Amino acid sequence: MRSASLDRRVRKEAVMLVREARTALAKRKSIRGKAGDLESVTSDVEKALVAKDLQTVRVHLPVLDAIVDEVVVREKKSTSRDYVESIGAAVLIALALRAFVIEAFKIPSSSMYPTLEIGDHIFVNKFIYGVRIPWTTTKFFQFRGPDRGEVIVFIYPCDPDRDYIKRVIALAGDTVEVRCNIVFVNGKPYESKLLEAESCHYDDYLENDNEWVRKACSRYDEQIGDIHHQTFHDAERPLRDQRIAQGTQTSGDARDFPMRGASSPTCANSEDAAKGYDAQQVRGKVVVTKPAGSAGACEQQMHYVVPPGHVFVMGDNRNNSNDSRIWGSVPLENIKGKALFIWLSYSTWSVTDWNGIRWPRIGEFVK
Repeated sequence: MRSASLDRRVRKEAVMLVREARTALAKRKSIRGKAGDLESVTSDVEKALVAKDLQTVRVHLPVLDAIVDEVVVREKKSTSRDYVESIGAAVLIALALRAFVIEAFKIPSSSMYPTLEIGDHIFVNKFIYGVRIPWTTTKFFQFRGPDRGEVIVFIYPCDPDRDYIKRVIALAGDTVEVRCNIVFVNGKPYESKLLEAESCHYDDYLENDNEWVRKACSRYDEQIGDIHHQTFHDAERPLRDQRIAQGTQTSGDARDFPMRGASSPTCANSEDAAKGYDAQQVRGKVVVTKPAGSAGACEQQMHYVVPPGHVFVMGDNRNNSNDSRIWGSVPLENIKGKALFIWLSYSTWSVTDWNGIRWPRIGEFVK
């Protein structure tokens, strides 16, 4: 009984190997390796099966199995193919991650100093605000919208070929007003505290002149909800703060917002207006709360209402930032993601010169 069962298994395995060998020989005439041996041994096994000579089948079966493994299985999947498939799979995974989950960005300007410096390379979480169809502004799934205080990367409304990074200051329906560097949202100021005055400086890169210049500043700690972050202002702000406290400040700041007589900010006010791109922005409303002359220079007097489906953003380098105060709010569909952390930072770098790498900044989370 046991012998008969073993004979059936031998016959079944021999039939399967012969079928696989014949299929390979028929489809691939130029099969590599021991193709001649494969033909010969296959014929021997076939003849033995027809003659029901299982003894001969047992003799030739290990040889046929070895040749099939060498010249058929390896032909189906070579080492080079393994490499190509592995590399292809890795590329597809990387592209999928970049399209839907995480993407790397480089900081090109000083508008987000001191939070982000020129030459910082960051990762951005593209999943948190919704899954976007690649190369479009259409999202088909969204966990949540951006919150006040978060640093976001978005498609610049006035030029879709450029990405900007700023901090969310206000959400749809919020009112925004900036007087003497104090940001008021919904009528309440974001608290700020002086951290550094005379000793505050930063290096800015002038792209047109291809050179780095040293600029004076003042550094403040600002609080938006539970988020504490630092901001840069002009070097004269601490003196203005003193005069405001003394009640002797008679003029506002050049970056006050909104300004009397000015229209609501849109891309038409930006330096890119000449490109004529249809930004699909909704124009926010400017509301006057105190007539001209009835409020002090640094007191609330008029505000901007963030339109539905938009957020209002500003750079942390408040007097050196091209932001919503100039070209208006950012449509939610333009937002790509939330800044996560710095994975590389340098002012200058080459294969032979690593002195420009800012090692302490690498690994810092963006907050």
